Amino acid sequence: MRCVIQRVDSAHVEADGQITGKIGPGLLIYLALSEEDSFEGISQMIFKILQLRIFPDDNGKMNLSLMDKGYSCLLVSQFTLYADCRKGNRPYYGNVAKPEKAKVLYEAFEKELSKHCFCAAGFFGAFMKVHAVNSGPVTILLEMDRNRIV
Repeated sequence: MRCVIQRVDSAHVEADGQITGKIGPGLLIYLALSEEDSFEGISQMIFKILQLRIFPDDNGKMNLSLMDKGYSCLLVSQFTLYADCRKGNRPYYGNVAKPEKAKVLYEAFEKELSKHCFCAAGFFGAFMKVHAVNSGPVTILLEMDRNRIV
């Protein structure tokens, strides 16, 4: 499981010309799932995301989490985070979870995240346009490797 997390002032995603998810300040989360991923890793990843101290406190120091601020998340599926570009010029996606498995895990991730904060989302597997006003910019990469986040 790989997540790219961006701190945003606002973000929205559209599919087929319609906005499917929209947030104000918070986190834009791009989620990619591999064949090795399972439900067990979802809770760990979400806990880490919710507790990341990447929002400024009153002194401008990144010392507050999404939960501290009461902000929202926008979740977007993005299998291309597993692109293997070591060989040739065409990315290889052999480590990506099959769509059936990835969709189930993506929906479980969204459901679990929604228990803790407002979570808007794109459509799994759809061609989407993501609009974001990055704040900072602050971008963090998280990866689950053998049931631990690296």
